Amino acid sequence: MEHFDLVIIGGGPSGYAGAMRALDFGKKVLLIEKKRVGGAGVYKGVLTSKTLWEQALKVASIREVIPDFEPKFETFSKIVDEAVFERKTQMTVHLQLLQKQKNKLFYYEKGTAYIRDKHTIQITKEDGSVKTVSADNLLIATGSSPRKPANIVVDENIIVTSDGIRNFDAFPESMVVLGAGVIGCEFATIFSAFGKTKVYLIDKADRILPFEDEDVAKVVTDSLEQQGAHVHHGASLKRMEVKNGKVEYELEFKDGHSEILTVDKALVSIGREPNVKGLGLENAGIKLADRGGIWNDDTQTNLSNIYVAGDVTTEVALVNVGEREARHAVVRMYGPIVKPLNYKNISTIMFLNPEVAAVGMSEQELVAKGIPHKVVKLDYTTNARAIAMRKTKGFFKIIVTNDNAMRILGMRVVGEHASSAIQGVAYLIYTNQGIRELADMMHPHPSIIEGVQECLRMLLNKSIYKPYIFTDRLKCYVCENGVCTPVKTLV
Repeated sequence: MEHFDLVIIGGGPSGYAGAMRALDFGKKVLLIEKKRVGGAGVYKGVLTSKTLWEQALKVASIREVIPDFEPKFETFSKIVDEAVFERKTQMTVHLQLLQKQKNKLFYYEKGTAYIRDKHTIQITKEDGSVKTVSADNLLIATGSSPRKPANIVVDENIIVTSDGIRNFDAFPESMVVLGAGVIGCEFATIFSAFGKTKVYLIDKADRILPFEDEDVAKVVTDSLEQQGAHVHHGASLKRMEVKNGKVEYELEFKDGHSEILTVDKALVSIGREPNVKGLGLENAGIKLADRGGIWNDDTQTNLSNIYVAGDVTTEVALVNVGEREARHAVVRMYGPIVKPLNYKNISTIMFLNPEVAAVGMSEQELVAKGIPHKVVKLDYTTNARAIAMRKTKGFFKIIVTNDNAMRILGMRVVGEHASSAIQGVAYLIYTNQGIRELADMMHPHPSIIEGVQECLRMLLNKSIYKPYIFTDRLKCYVCENGVCTPVKTLV
Protein backbone atom coordinates (compact mmCIF):
# COMPACT_ATOMS: atom_id res chain seq x y z
CA MET A 1 0.00 0.00 0.00
CA GLU A 2 1.46 3.33 -1.06
CA HIS A 3 1.74 5.91 1.71
CA PHE A 4 1.43 9.71 1.44
CA ASP A 5 1.96 12.61 3.78
CA LEU A 6 -1.35 14.07 2.61
CA VAL A 7 -4.28 12.74 0.59
CA ILE A 8 -6.77 15.31 -0.72
CA ILE A 9 -10.25 14.25 -1.82
CA GLY A 10 -11.63 16.68 -4.39
CA GLY A 11 -9.81 18.47 -7.20
CA GLY A 12 -11.85 21.67 -7.25
CA PRO A 13 -10.48 25.09 -6.23
CA SER A 14 -10.04 24.10 -2.58
CA GLY A 15 -8.38 20.73 -3.16
CA TYR A 16 -6.13 22.12 -5.88
CA ALA A 17 -5.01 25.03 -3.68
CA GLY A 18 -4.38 22.70 -0.74
CA ALA A 19 -2.22 20.39 -2.85
CA MET A 20 -0.08 23.27 -4.08
CA ARG A 21 0.42 24.58 -0.56
CA ALA A 22 1.49 21.15 0.69
CA LEU A 23 4.18 21.04 -2.01
CA ASP A 24 5.60 24.24 -0.53
CA PHE A 25 6.34 22.20 2.60
CA GLY A 26 7.97 19.40 0.61
CA LYS A 27 5.21 16.90 1.36
CA LYS A 28 4.22 13.87 -0.70
CA VAL A 29 0.69 14.61 -1.88
CA LEU A 30 -2.02 12.61 -3.62
CA LEU A 31 -4.92 14.54 -5.17
CA ILE A 32 -8.04 12.47 -5.98
CA GLU A 33 -10.76 13.81 -8.30
CA LYS A 34 -13.63 11.66 -9.58
CA LYS A 35 -14.62 13.81 -12.56
CA ARG A 36 -12.61 16.80 -13.80
CA VAL A 37 -9.89 18.91 -12.21
CA GLY A 38 -11.25 22.34 -11.41
CA GLY A 39 -14.62 21.06 -10.28
CA ALA A 40 -17.82 23.07 -10.56
CA GLY A 41 -15.81 26.26 -10.26
CA VAL A 42 -14.52 25.76 -13.80
CA TYR A 43 -17.22 23.76 -15.58
CA LYS A 44 -20.58 24.65 -14.05
CA GLY A 45 -20.02 27.53 -11.70
CA VAL A 46 -18.00 30.67 -11.29
CA LEU A 47 -16.01 30.64 -14.53
CA THR A 48 -18.92 29.80 -16.83
CA SER A 49 -21.44 32.14 -15.22
CA LYS A 50 -19.02 35.06 -14.99
CA THR A 51 -17.91 34.60 -18.59
CA LEU A 52 -21.57 34.74 -19.61
CA TRP A 53 -22.09 37.78 -17.38
CA GLU A 54 -19.21 39.65 -19.00
CA GLN A 55 -20.59 38.94 -22.46
CA ALA A 56 -24.16 39.81 -21.45
CA LEU A 57 -23.10 43.24 -20.20
CA LYS A 58 -21.25 43.86 -23.46
CA VAL A 59 -24.42 43.02 -25.36
CA ALA A 60 -26.46 45.29 -23.09
CA SER A 61 -24.05 48.15 -23.85
CA ILE A 62 -24.32 47.48 -27.60
CA ARG A 63 -28.10 47.41 -27.37
CA GLU A 64 -28.05 50.88 -25.81
CA VAL A 65 -26.60 52.15 -29.10
CA ILE A 66 -28.13 49.58 -31.46
CA PRO A 67 -31.50 48.60 -29.96
CA ASP A 68 -32.22 45.94 -32.60
CA PHE A 69 -28.87 44.16 -32.14
CA GLU A 70 -29.42 40.38 -32.26
CA PRO A 71 -26.93 38.35 -30.20
CA LYS A 72 -26.37 34.77 -31.37
CA PHE A 73 -26.42 32.08 -28.70
CA GLU A 74 -23.79 29.99 -30.50
CA THR A 75 -21.32 32.89 -30.39
CA PHE A 76 -21.47 33.25 -26.64
CA SER A 77 -21.62 29.53 -26.00
CA LYS A 78 -18.36 29.24 -27.93
CA ILE A 79 -16.79 32.02 -25.85
CA VAL A 80 -17.69 30.15 -22.66
CA ASP A 81 -16.26 26.93 -24.13
CA GLU A 82 -13.02 28.74 -24.93
CA ALA A 83 -12.77 30.16 -21.41
CA VAL A 84 -13.36 26.73 -19.86
CA PHE A 85 -10.84 25.11 -22.21
CA GLU A 86 -8.19 27.71 -21.39
CA ARG A 87 -8.58 27.34 -17.64
CA LYS A 88 -8.88 23.55 -17.80
CA THR A 89 -5.74 23.30 -19.94
CA GLN A 90 -3.75 25.51 -17.59
CA MET A 91 -4.67 23.41 -14.57
CA THR A 92 -4.26 20.04 -16.29
CA VAL A 93 -0.88 20.83 -17.86
CA HIS A 94 0.30 22.21 -14.52
CA LEU A 95 -0.56 18.92 -12.79
CA GLN A 96 0.99 16.81 -15.56
CA LEU A 97 4.27 18.70 -15.32
CA LEU A 98 4.26 18.46 -11.53
CA GLN A 99 3.97 14.68 -11.77
CA LYS A 100 7.10 14.62 -13.95
CA GLN A 101 9.25 16.46 -11.42
CA LYS A 102 12.27 14.54 -10.16
CA ASN A 103 11.32 14.98 -6.51
CA LYS A 104 8.18 12.84 -7.06
CA LEU A 105 6.10 14.71 -4.52
CA PHE A 106 2.88 15.20 -6.44
CA TYR A 107 0.54 12.39 -7.49
CA TYR A 108 -2.89 12.47 -9.11
CA GLU A 109 -5.59 9.81 -9.33
CA LYS A 110 -8.87 10.05 -11.20
CA GLY A 111 -11.49 8.06 -9.38
CA THR A 112 -13.99 7.97 -6.53
CA ALA A 113 -12.53 8.14 -3.04
CA TYR A 114 -13.96 6.21 -0.11
CA ILE A 115 -12.64 6.58 3.44
CA ARG A 116 -11.97 3.20 5.06
CA ASP A 117 -10.60 4.63 8.29
CA LYS A 118 -8.83 7.80 9.43
CA HIS A 119 -5.64 6.84 7.57
CA THR A 120 -6.88 4.63 4.71
CA ILE A 121 -8.56 5.69 1.45
CA GLN A 122 -9.91 3.44 -1.27
CA ILE A 123 -9.97 4.73 -4.88
CA THR A 124 -12.36 3.23 -7.42
CA LYS A 125 -11.41 4.09 -10.99
CA GLU A 126 -13.68 4.40 -14.03
CA ASP A 127 -12.70 0.92 -15.25
CA GLY A 128 -13.81 -0.58 -11.94
CA SER A 129 -10.31 -1.26 -10.61
CA VAL A 130 -9.66 -0.47 -6.97
CA LYS A 131 -6.58 1.00 -5.33
CA THR A 132 -6.00 1.57 -1.63
CA VAL A 133 -3.60 4.14 -0.17
CA SER A 134 -2.75 5.43 3.28
CA ALA A 135 -1.91 8.88 4.58
CA ASP A 136 -0.79 10.71 7.66
CA ASN A 137 -3.27 13.51 6.99
CA LEU A 138 -6.45 13.86 4.97
CA LEU A 139 -8.04 16.97 3.49
CA ILE A 140 -11.68 16.66 2.36
CA ALA A 141 -12.62 19.21 -0.31
CA THR A 142 -15.52 17.59 -2.15
CA GLY A 143 -17.51 20.79 -2.71
CA SER A 144 -21.26 21.12 -3.07
CA SER A 145 -24.10 20.62 -5.53
CA PRO A 146 -27.23 22.65 -6.30
CA ARG A 147 -30.08 21.88 -3.95
CA LYS A 148 -33.18 20.43 -5.64
CA PRO A 149 -36.70 20.77 -4.21
CA ALA A 150 -38.39 17.50 -3.35
CA ASN A 151 -41.61 18.51 -5.12
CA ILE A 152 -40.04 19.61 -8.45
CA VAL A 153 -38.64 17.25 -11.08
CA VAL A 154 -35.36 18.80 -12.21
CA ASP A 155 -34.37 17.24 -15.55
CA GLU A 156 -31.46 19.68 -16.22
CA ASN A 157 -32.97 20.34 -19.64
CA ILE A 158 -36.25 22.20 -19.22
CA ILE A 159 -36.19 22.68 -15.46
CA VAL A 160 -32.55 23.17 -14.56
CA THR A 161 -30.21 24.12 -11.75
CA SER A 162 -27.07 26.12 -12.43
CA ASP A 163 -25.53 22.80 -13.53
CA GLY A 164 -27.96 22.61 -16.45
CA ILE A 165 -27.59 26.12 -17.90
CA ARG A 166 -24.91 24.83 -20.27
CA ASN A 167 -27.42 22.35 -21.69
CA PHE A 168 -29.32 25.18 -23.39
CA ASP A 169 -28.82 25.27 -27.17
CA ALA A 170 -30.54 28.65 -27.69
CA PHE A 171 -31.71 31.66 -25.74
CA PRO A 172 -35.10 30.69 -24.31
CA GLU A 173 -37.87 33.11 -25.18
CA SER A 174 -38.95 33.07 -21.55
CA MET A 175 -37.54 31.75 -18.29
CA VAL A 176 -38.52 31.78 -14.64
CA VAL A 177 -35.94 31.83 -11.86
CA LEU A 178 -36.87 30.30 -8.52
CA GLY A 179 -34.72 31.88 -5.82
CA ALA A 180 -33.90 35.57 -5.41
CA GLY A 181 -30.49 35.14 -3.80
CA VAL A 182 -27.18 35.97 -5.44
CA ILE A 183 -27.06 33.11 -7.97
CA GLY A 184 -30.69 33.50 -9.00
CA CYS A 185 -30.28 37.26 -9.44
CA GLU A 186 -27.04 36.79 -11.36
CA PHE A 187 -28.66 34.49 -13.93
CA ALA A 188 -31.71 36.77 -14.12
CA THR A 189 -29.28 39.61 -14.87
CA ILE A 190 -27.42 37.60 -17.51
CA PHE A 191 -30.44 36.44 -19.51
CA SER A 192 -32.29 39.73 -19.31
CA ALA A 193 -29.14 41.63 -20.38
CA PHE A 194 -28.83 39.56 -23.57
CA GLY A 195 -32.28 40.89 -24.47
CA LYS A 196 -33.56 37.65 -25.95
CA THR A 197 -35.31 36.19 -22.91
CA LYS A 198 -38.26 37.43 -20.90
CA VAL A 199 -37.14 36.70 -17.35
CA TYR A 200 -39.42 36.18 -14.35
CA LEU A 201 -37.93 36.09 -10.85
CA ILE A 202 -39.87 34.52 -7.98
CA ASP A 203 -39.25 36.51 -4.82
CA LYS A 204 -40.91 34.97 -1.77
CA ALA A 205 -39.71 37.81 0.45
CA ASP A 206 -40.74 41.44 0.05
CA ARG A 207 -37.59 42.11 -1.98
CA ILE A 208 -34.75 40.31 -3.71
CA LEU A 209 -31.37 39.81 -1.98
CA PRO A 210 -33.03 39.77 1.48
CA PHE A 211 -29.66 39.44 3.24
CA GLU A 212 -28.53 42.78 1.79
CA ASP A 213 -29.58 46.35 2.56
CA GLU A 214 -32.77 47.62 0.98
CA ASP A 215 -31.03 50.34 -1.05
CA VAL A 216 -28.76 47.72 -2.65
CA ALA A 217 -31.70 45.48 -3.53
CA LYS A 218 -33.68 48.42 -4.97
CA VAL A 219 -30.97 49.43 -7.45
CA VAL A 220 -30.65 45.83 -8.65
CA THR A 221 -34.44 45.39 -8.89
CA ASP A 222 -34.87 48.63 -10.82
CA SER A 223 -32.12 47.60 -13.24
CA LEU A 224 -33.64 44.16 -13.81
CA GLU A 225 -37.03 45.67 -14.51
CA GLN A 226 -35.52 48.24 -16.87
CA GLN A 227 -34.02 45.32 -18.78
CA GLY A 228 -37.47 43.81 -19.14
CA ALA A 229 -37.40 41.31 -16.28
CA HIS A 230 -40.43 40.88 -14.05
CA VAL A 231 -40.09 40.25 -10.32
CA HIS A 232 -42.92 38.32 -8.64
CA HIS A 233 -42.72 40.10 -5.28
CA GLY A 234 -44.14 38.32 -2.24
CA ALA A 235 -44.92 35.18 -4.20
CA SER A 236 -44.82 31.58 -3.00
CA LEU A 237 -44.44 28.75 -5.49
CA LYS A 238 -47.30 26.26 -5.20
CA ARG A 239 -46.15 23.97 -8.00
CA MET A 240 -43.84 23.79 -11.01
CA GLU A 241 -44.01 21.09 -13.67
CA VAL A 242 -43.29 20.40 -17.32
CA LYS A 243 -46.33 20.35 -19.60
CA ASN A 244 -46.07 19.89 -23.38
CA GLY A 245 -42.38 20.72 -23.32
CA LYS A 246 -42.79 23.95 -21.37
CA VAL A 247 -42.78 24.93 -17.71
CA GLU A 248 -46.05 25.68 -15.99
CA TYR A 249 -45.82 27.22 -12.54
CA GLU A 250 -48.40 28.45 -10.08
CA LEU A 251 -47.83 31.26 -7.61
CA GLU A 252 -49.72 32.29 -4.52
CA PHE A 253 -49.31 35.89 -3.41
CA LYS A 254 -49.55 37.41 0.04
CA ASP A 255 -52.90 39.02 -0.74
CA GLY A 256 -54.33 35.56 -1.40
CA HIS A 257 -54.67 35.57 -5.19
CA SER A 258 -52.97 32.98 -7.41
CA GLU A 259 -51.49 33.07 -10.91
CA ILE A 260 -50.56 30.32 -13.37
CA LEU A 261 -47.85 31.15 -15.92
CA THR A 262 -46.08 29.22 -18.69
CA VAL A 263 -42.45 29.74 -19.79
CA ASP A 264 -39.89 27.88 -21.88
CA LYS A 265 -37.35 27.17 -19.15
CA ALA A 266 -37.01 27.30 -15.37
CA LEU A 267 -33.91 27.78 -13.26
CA VAL A 268 -34.06 26.48 -9.69
CA SER A 269 -31.60 28.39 -7.51
CA ILE A 270 -32.38 27.69 -3.85
CA GLY A 271 -28.89 27.16 -2.51
CA ARG A 272 -26.35 24.37 -2.49
CA GLU A 273 -25.80 21.29 -0.36
CA PRO A 274 -22.48 19.70 0.65
CA ASN A 275 -21.19 16.63 -1.17
CA VAL A 276 -20.84 14.20 1.73
CA LYS A 277 -22.76 11.12 0.56
CA GLY A 278 -20.75 8.03 -0.24
CA LEU A 279 -17.50 9.33 1.25
CA GLY A 280 -17.41 6.83 4.11
CA LEU A 281 -17.28 9.54 6.76
CA GLU A 282 -18.93 7.20 9.23
CA ASN A 283 -16.04 4.72 8.95
CA ALA A 284 -13.67 7.26 10.44
CA GLY A 285 -16.22 8.78 12.80
CA ILE A 286 -16.17 12.18 11.12
CA LYS A 287 -18.77 14.46 12.66
CA LEU A 288 -21.34 16.37 10.59
CA ALA A 289 -22.61 19.87 11.36
CA ASP A 290 -26.26 20.77 11.88
CA ARG A 291 -26.62 22.02 8.29
CA GLY A 292 -25.28 18.77 6.84
CA GLY A 293 -21.73 19.84 6.08
CA ILE A 294 -18.64 18.47 7.80
CA TRP A 295 -18.17 19.92 11.27
CA ASN A 296 -14.86 21.69 11.78
CA ASP A 297 -12.96 23.93 14.13
CA ASP A 298 -10.86 26.29 12.01
CA THR A 299 -10.70 23.66 9.19
CA GLN A 300 -9.89 20.74 11.52
CA THR A 301 -12.57 18.07 11.97
CA ASN A 302 -13.20 16.18 15.19
CA LEU A 303 -10.29 13.90 14.13
CA SER A 304 -6.87 15.48 14.59
CA ASN A 305 -5.44 14.32 11.24
CA ILE A 306 -8.47 15.08 9.05
CA TYR A 307 -9.20 18.57 7.77
CA VAL A 308 -11.87 20.07 5.56
CA ALA A 309 -12.14 23.06 3.22
CA GLY A 310 -14.56 24.69 0.80
CA ASP A 311 -18.28 24.27 0.17
CA VAL A 312 -18.46 20.91 1.92
CA THR A 313 -18.27 22.81 5.23
CA THR A 314 -21.35 24.93 4.29
CA GLU A 315 -19.64 27.92 5.94
CA VAL A 316 -19.25 30.28 2.96
CA ALA A 317 -19.63 28.94 -0.60
CA LEU A 318 -17.04 31.11 -2.34
CA VAL A 319 -14.01 30.01 -4.36
CA ASN A 320 -11.64 32.44 -2.63
CA VAL A 321 -12.82 31.27 0.79
CA GLY A 322 -12.41 27.59 -0.12
CA GLU A 323 -8.90 28.15 -1.43
CA ARG A 324 -7.97 30.13 1.67
CA GLU A 325 -9.39 27.43 3.94
CA ALA A 326 -7.43 24.69 2.19
CA ARG A 327 -4.16 26.59 2.35
CA HIS A 328 -4.83 27.41 5.99
CA ALA A 329 -5.53 23.75 6.76
CA VAL A 330 -2.21 22.69 5.23
CA VAL A 331 -0.34 25.33 7.22
CA ARG A 332 -2.00 24.02 10.36
CA MET A 333 -0.75 20.54 9.45
CA TYR A 334 2.84 21.39 8.59
CA GLY A 335 3.61 25.04 9.25
CA PRO A 336 3.98 27.37 12.19
CA ILE A 337 1.11 28.18 14.52
CA VAL A 338 -1.22 30.65 12.83
CA LYS A 339 -4.21 32.62 14.03
CA PRO A 340 -7.66 31.24 13.16
CA LEU A 341 -9.40 32.25 9.95
CA ASN A 342 -11.65 35.29 10.24
CA TYR A 343 -14.91 35.13 8.26
CA LYS A 344 -16.28 38.46 9.43
CA ASN A 345 -14.80 40.70 6.74
CA ILE A 346 -14.84 38.69 3.53
CA SER A 347 -14.92 40.79 0.39
CA THR A 348 -17.63 39.60 -1.99
CA ILE A 349 -18.74 40.51 -5.50
CA MET A 350 -22.27 40.04 -6.83
CA PHE A 351 -22.20 39.91 -10.62
CA LEU A 352 -25.37 41.82 -11.25
CA ASN A 353 -26.13 44.93 -13.28
CA PRO A 354 -24.88 47.11 -11.79
CA GLU A 355 -22.14 45.15 -10.06
CA VAL A 356 -22.31 44.94 -6.26
CA ALA A 357 -19.31 44.63 -3.94
CA ALA A 358 -19.52 44.20 -0.18
CA VAL A 359 -17.32 43.80 2.86
CA GLY A 360 -18.07 43.76 6.57
CA MET A 361 -21.48 44.25 8.15
CA SER A 362 -24.55 45.65 6.42
CA GLU A 363 -26.82 48.36 7.79
CA GLN A 364 -29.68 45.96 8.45
CA GLU A 365 -27.34 43.63 10.32
CA LEU A 366 -26.10 46.46 12.54
CA VAL A 367 -29.65 47.63 13.23
CA ALA A 368 -30.74 44.08 14.07
CA LYS A 369 -27.86 43.76 16.54
CA GLY A 370 -28.48 47.21 18.03
CA ILE A 371 -25.01 48.52 17.20
CA PRO A 372 -24.85 52.33 16.91
CA HIS A 373 -23.21 53.48 13.67
CA LYS A 374 -22.66 56.32 11.24
CA VAL A 375 -23.31 56.08 7.52
CA VAL A 376 -22.05 58.10 4.57
CA LYS A 377 -23.48 57.52 1.14
CA LEU A 378 -22.26 58.99 -2.14
CA ASP A 379 -24.07 58.72 -5.45
CA TYR A 380 -22.19 57.53 -8.55
CA THR A 381 -23.36 60.65 -10.38
CA THR A 382 -20.65 62.59 -8.51
CA ASN A 383 -17.81 60.35 -9.71
CA ALA A 384 -15.80 61.61 -12.70
CA ARG A 385 -14.93 58.12 -13.98
CA ALA A 386 -18.56 57.00 -13.81
CA ILE A 387 -19.60 60.14 -15.67
CA ALA A 388 -16.96 59.53 -18.35
CA MET A 389 -18.13 55.93 -18.74
CA ARG A 390 -21.77 57.12 -18.84
CA LYS A 391 -22.44 54.60 -16.07
CA THR A 392 -23.75 56.70 -13.19
CA LYS A 393 -26.20 54.23 -11.70
CA GLY A 394 -25.13 53.25 -8.20
CA PHE A 395 -23.63 54.46 -4.94
CA PHE A 396 -20.84 54.10 -2.39
CA LYS A 397 -21.77 53.48 1.24
CA ILE A 398 -19.39 53.28 4.19
CA ILE A 399 -20.53 52.42 7.71
CA VAL A 400 -18.38 53.30 10.75
CA THR A 401 -18.62 53.22 14.52
CA ASN A 402 -20.53 56.07 16.12
CA ASP A 403 -17.56 57.55 17.93
CA ASN A 404 -14.49 59.64 17.23
CA ALA A 405 -12.46 56.60 16.16
CA MET A 406 -14.88 55.94 13.28
CA ARG A 407 -13.65 52.39 12.82
CA ILE A 408 -15.05 50.94 9.61
CA LEU A 409 -17.76 48.33 10.16
CA GLY A 410 -18.79 47.71 6.58
CA MET A 411 -18.97 48.99 3.04
CA ARG A 412 -21.24 48.50 0.03
CA VAL A 413 -20.54 49.68 -3.51
CA VAL A 414 -23.17 49.34 -6.21
CA GLY A 415 -22.11 50.35 -9.70
CA GLU A 416 -19.57 50.02 -12.47
CA HIS A 417 -16.19 48.63 -11.32
CA ALA A 418 -17.57 48.19 -7.80
CA SER A 419 -15.18 45.31 -7.14
CA SER A 420 -12.15 47.55 -7.71
CA ALA A 421 -13.25 49.87 -4.91
CA ILE A 422 -13.64 47.40 -2.08
CA GLN A 423 -10.24 46.01 -1.20
CA GLY A 424 -8.67 49.12 0.32
CA VAL A 425 -11.49 49.39 2.83
CA ALA A 426 -11.40 45.62 3.42
CA TYR A 427 -7.75 46.02 4.41
CA LEU A 428 -8.62 48.78 6.87
CA ILE A 429 -11.23 46.53 8.46
CA TYR A 430 -8.84 43.56 8.56
CA THR A 431 -6.06 45.58 10.22
CA ASN A 432 -8.43 47.59 12.42
CA GLN A 433 -6.96 50.86 11.13
CA GLY A 434 -8.56 54.29 10.98
CA ILE A 435 -9.80 56.11 7.91
CA ARG A 436 -7.52 59.13 7.80
CA GLU A 437 -4.58 57.58 5.96
CA LEU A 438 -6.77 56.27 3.13
CA ALA A 439 -8.65 59.57 2.93
CA ASP A 440 -5.42 61.53 2.55
CA MET A 441 -3.81 59.29 -0.07
CA MET A 442 -3.55 60.55 -3.64
CA HIS A 443 -6.02 58.35 -5.47
CA PRO A 444 -5.73 57.95 -9.26
CA HIS A 445 -7.96 60.21 -11.33
CA PRO A 446 -10.39 59.63 -12.84
CA SER A 447 -11.16 56.39 -11.04
CA ILE A 448 -14.08 54.73 -9.35
CA ILE A 449 -12.12 54.40 -6.11
CA GLU A 450 -12.15 58.18 -5.71
CA GLY A 451 -15.70 57.64 -4.50
CA VAL A 452 -14.30 55.79 -1.50
CA GLN A 453 -11.97 58.68 -0.78
CA GLU A 454 -14.80 61.20 -0.95
CA CYS A 455 -16.89 59.09 1.46
CA LEU A 456 -14.04 59.09 3.96
CA ARG A 457 -13.62 62.84 3.51
CA MET A 458 -17.31 63.25 4.29
CA LEU A 459 -16.74 61.41 7.56
CA LEU A 460 -13.88 63.77 8.34
CA ASN A 461 -15.98 66.82 7.39
CA LYS A 462 -13.67 67.85 4.54
CA SER A 463 -15.39 66.55 1.41
CA ILE A 464 -15.25 68.42 -1.90
CA TYR A 465 -19.00 68.15 -2.43
CA LYS A 466 -20.89 69.14 0.72
CA PRO A 467 -23.70 66.84 1.89
CA TYR A 468 -25.77 69.79 3.08
CA ILE A 469 -25.72 71.17 -0.50
CA PHE A 470 -26.09 68.00 -2.58
CA THR A 471 -28.67 66.46 -0.25
CA ASP A 472 -29.97 64.15 -2.98
CA ARG A 473 -26.53 62.76 -3.87
CA LEU A 474 -24.61 62.81 -0.59
CA LYS A 475 -26.17 61.48 2.58
CA CYS A 476 -24.92 61.41 6.15
CA TYR A 477 -26.82 59.93 9.06
CA VAL A 478 -26.37 58.41 12.49
CA CYS A 479 -28.30 55.34 13.66
CA GLU A 480 -28.90 54.59 17.34
CA ASN A 481 -31.58 52.56 19.10
CA GLY A 482 -33.18 51.73 15.77
CA VAL A 483 -33.58 55.39 14.79
CA CYS A 484 -31.57 56.94 11.92
CA THR A 485 -31.12 60.71 12.00
CA PRO A 486 -29.75 62.75 9.08
CA VAL A 487 -26.93 65.12 9.99
CA LYS A 488 -25.14 67.88 8.11
CA THR A 489 -21.69 66.95 9.37
CA LEU A 490 -20.30 63.92 11.15
CA VAL A 491 -17.42 65.49 13.06
